[in-house]
Amino acid sequence: MSSFQCTPPQFLYVESGGIFRAKTQAGPGAPAKRSGRSLLPALWFQGRPGGRRWRRHRREAGQEVGARRPGAGLGRQRGSATRRAGHSGLRGSRRGAPASAGTMAEEEGPTTELRQRKKPKSSENKESAKEEKINSTPIPERAPKHILFQRFAKIFIGCLAAVTSGMMYALYLSAYHERKFWFSNRQELEREITFQGDSAIYYSYYKDMLKAPSFERGVYELTHNNKTVSLKTINAVQQMSLYPELIASVLYQATGSNEIIEPVYFYIGIVFGLQGIYVTALFVTSWLMSGTWLAGMLTVAWFIINRVDTTRIEYSIPLRENWALPYFACQVAALTGYLKSNLNSYGEVHEVYKIYIFSLFLGYLLQFENSALLVSPLLSLVVALMLAKCLQLNVKKGTFVAKIMKVINFYLVCTLTVTLNIIMKMFVPHKENGHMLKFLEVKFGLNMTRNFTMNWLLCQESLQAPSQDFFLRLTQSSLLPFYILVLIICFISMIQVIFRRINSGKSLKETITLEDGRIGERPEIIYHVIHTILLGSLAMIIEGLKYLWTPYVCMLAAFGVCSPELWMTLFKWLRLRTVHPVLLALILSMAVPTIIGLSLWKEFFPRLMTELMELQEFYDPDTVELMTWIKRQAPVAAVFAGSPQLMGVIKLCTGWMVTSLPLYSDDDLLKRNENIFQIYSKRSAEDIYKILTSYKANYLIVEDAICNEVGTMRGCRVKDLLDIANGHVVCEEGDKLTYSKHGRFCHEVKINYSPYVNYFTRVYWNRSYFVYKINTVISFQS
Repeated sequence: MSSFQCTPPQFLYVESGGIFRAKTQAGPGAPAKRSGRSLLPALWFQGRPGGRRWRRHRREAGQEVGARRPGAGLGRQRGSATRRAGHSGLRGSRRGAPASAGTMAEEEGPTTELRQRKKPKSSENKESAKEEKINSTPIPERAPKHILFQRFAKIFIGCLAAVTSGMMYALYLSAYHERKFWFSNRQELEREITFQGDSAIYYSYYKDMLKAPSFERGVYELTHNNKTVSLKTINAVQQMSLYPELIASVLYQATGSNEIIEPVYFYIGIVFGLQGIYVTALFVTSWLMSGTWLAGMLTVAWFIINRVDTTRIEYSIPLRENWALPYFACQVAALTGYLKSNLNSYGEVHEVYKIYIFSLFLGYLLQFENSALLVSPLLSLVVALMLAKCLQLNVKKGTFVAKIMKVINFYLVCTLTVTLNIIMKMFVPHKENGHMLKFLEVKFGLNMTRNFTMNWLLCQESLQAPSQDFFLRLTQSSLLPFYILVLIICFISMIQVIFRRINSGKSLKETITLEDGRIGERPEIIYHVIHTILLGSLAMIIEGLKYLWTPYVCMLAAFGVCSPELWMTLFKWLRLRTVHPVLLALILSMAVPTIIGLSLWKEFFPRLMTELMELQEFYDPDTVELMTWIKRQAPVAAVFAGSPQLMGVIKLCTGWMVTSLPLYSDDDLLKRNENIFQIYSKRSAEDIYKILTSYKANYLIVEDAICNEVGTMRGCRVKDLLDIANGHVVCEEGDKLTYSKHGRFCHEVKINYSPYVNYFTRVYWNRSYFVYKINTVISFQS
């Protein structure tokens, strides 16, 4: 017999749970140790009917034993040598010692060939690993079904509550609108008068699209519109963002709704439906962040109760924000779900940058190559972040070099953002928004101006700072206090996470548990905290932006009070010892929103029901009479001049051409508005006549409400702003008081004396409006 040392064979544990392979390292002559588990040589299974074929492999003398499986248990053996046996999944079981190599050598005989151990195929390894994992995990059969049913029930109830909330809110808006305007009992002209200002312009183009012979012809007429503003061809789709009207007109005709419902009901129905989607998206966002649909219900409750500060849908249905904010809310909900499902995937959050770039490029195309989007700071920032990511070096985390690299990376992002923005402005032809810069300078008191347009914009209520009543209303509904509490906790926790990452160099945790008390470590929380701070800062400057921020406040406050993680974060700071913090956090996350909901129901629900039961009436007979006279008496080719708000109503109700529109994004239209407003200044009849004829106006409409305006704050009335711009009153200290030798035109023209009667002839009047025909042949006879 040749002298060689044979490594021990493989053995299998035979158990009720399955078959597991074990390796031994016992030396020759080591006796086998019996155990309760059956240890049989692998050769015993070879050729067994119906079973798998198993081979016993030997290794050459002196060859090292192959790689051992991780987690294998240690068995006892005689001598100093140790052996590994069993599987990590077999916990608490007894281990036995295999028979010695010499015993097997005697069984085989000296002539047995030595065969090299073959590596099993990778597919067999995977299948074996799956079988071992399944067999080693003793899970009861009913547990997965029970958990699955609970999750399904939770999702089903939450989705049902979200959809129901949106539908109920849409129905509430429809009922309230009907009660307020008696819409169904009105004639078409009276219905259209309810659309005021720029809202009337938007709806008028919806009517034009329905009258067009084809969709293509309608779009062409809107993009080359010369029937709205005199002496001016405008791209109405680009300047007024008329894509909602285009889509609404297509849906109205394609669905055959023209045979079922009137156009105005179809239009406002779409807007109310979008508001329902808006509320549903806020519900889902709060639900995703907190993990409970109770937060969604509280979000909807706060949104409806504070609807004076969350939406302007009750006053102006066709506003662009009423179309845009629902899509914005859906985008926020989708991004929240995306960030929540990718807790620590920097590369996948990185994908959001690409989405932003794609959105900007799509907007650039849809807005007829709007160059302002290409030179926007957002695009430069996103590109800079992506470039900095590509240039980022792999440095060991937590070291001093890694901290220095983070500072350099931050500096690189800032530098690249500014550099790229400057380069884009150099090579991309664009129009500087000078009015916005001047507006901000005057808004913050950095400059003074006598310009009528600038001061008139500053006097608009939507462009002023929020009033104290705004904060008082949010406090009375308990929204503002809870929002401040949630924001402070999330913000401080976020700052702690940032400093922890800088000091340790570690990334965010893969799994955040309730006991950790680190709500600021969740990516979606970081996103929403930064977002709400930015929106809130803008809302504190311009009140009109509160309609973007206040819904966010409702969503964030509701999420916070319903989130056990937020309460746990607070208790971690307070080092609560008397009560178990986890238990108390779970209790408060259910008790606090329940108490808030009951108090809101008791105080505000009767008010909502009273509003629905109360019958209101929109009564404006003077405007109805004026529109009726224009349609009956004025020539079709006539051009009307007056205040921009009234011109929008004339365009909608009559279709006649006007000299100006209530739009503030076009410099030429702003200049037209300033010139037409001179009819309320202290200018001569000749000056007013020259201004009006320069725009080919045929009729002038003077509004008594503007001419005798007394209700608004002094200094913001139209006639006051005109006097300041024309130098007829003292604007600031050091200016000299100047007098005009002419009276206020809107007063003087009513007296019907020369020279006013030489230029203008009154053809219609009522209690609110005076209509004058602009004479083409001037007669100076007294």
